[in-house]
Amino acid sequence: MLLVPCPYCGPRPEVEFRCGGEAHIARPADPAALDDAAWAEYLFARTSPKGVHAERWLHAHGCGRWFNALRNTVSDAFITTYEMGQPRPDIGGGR
Repeated sequence: MLLVPCPYCGPRPEVEFRCGGEAHIARPADPAALDDAAWAEYLFARTSPKGVHAERWLHAHGCGRWFNALRNTVSDAFITTYEMGQPRPDIGGGR
């Protein structure tokens, strides 16, 4: 079983967590000014890299808090986790 390192609770089994998609996506400053194509781009277009990826995770069956994680999508290994609002860590060689 994969252990996910919750920055608030420590390592916990993967079944306690839910992935919330790509991290660090900024909401448009004026959503009403976007046309349908631009709104669809914001809602649905995400990167899906092979390698290190910043993601949002929810500790749904634990503390109930959201956090960010850098995870390698090839090995499924978590490189680091960090609290929401914190900048993405510079791990060298990542995007």
